[in-house]
Amino acid sequence: MATSKLVMEKDGAIGWIVFNQPEKRNAVSQEMWEAMPEYVHELSTDDAIRVVVLRGAGDQAFVAGADISQFKERRRNMADEEEYRRISARGHDSLTTLGKPLLAMIHGYCVGGGLSIAITTDLRICSDDARFGVPAARLGLGYHYHGMEKLMKLVGPAYTKEIFFTARTDFTAQDALRMGLVNQVVPKAELESFTRRYAETIAKNAPLTIRSAKTTVEQLLKPHTERDLALLDKLIADCFNSEDYQEGVRAFSEKRRPQFRGR
Repeated sequence: MATSKLVMEKDGAIGWIVFNQPEKRNAVSQEMWEAMPEYVHELSTDDAIRVVVLRGAGDQAFVAGADISQFKERRRNMADEEEYRRISARGHDSLTTLGKPLLAMIHGYCVGGGLSIAITTDLRICSDDARFGVPAARLGLGYHYHGMEKLMKLVGPAYTKEIFFTARTDFTAQDALRMGLVNQVVPKAELESFTRRYAETIAKNAPLTIRSAKTTVEQLLKPHTERDLALLDKLIADCFNSEDYQEGVRAFSEKRRPQFRGR
């Protein structure tokens, strides 16, 4: 379902998904969640796209949570909430199962549902004006355990409790860096150029190696009994059996930058 509130762009090897509701600080509506899987699928199946970046439109926010103006109409009770959760879960799942590197370019507010989106990404780069938090305790919302689990694996139980217990929305970029919530903090004026260079650096590397590394980290976060070691062995073998491996070895011996093709 297409909507102008969620925009997909392709720029060389980088795919962009833009939360485009700046008048509401890019609060995520149900329509945006409905459109997400389609956009992610297109970027994931386009071999020219090596990296995907999420960003927010305007100057105020990455994503300032869910669109609360829809709560009275579309989240009136538990039955409505289950339907909304089903739709938003499909959007979240499309991001978490994307086989390519997924980055978040964060400025301004990244709170509530915005933080939930940010932690689905592999790497998070934020500007020095970014502010983080989960105000669920101010609204009386019950926060689903899947989202809490992702956050806890990233920042640990103590910081997770602090974020939820205080319901603060003013954790700074430096707070987020200290917690391990973000990878990089840069001046706001440099955020887009820095993120673009960062994404381009990743895009120049071997896609099969990156896919193997991403999948391995995801598997290692699971309990030992749930890890698919056969899959990891296959991904390693795919790297060594690839044309890219031969190109990498040749380029090293010829002292030039390799041209990887993802096969």
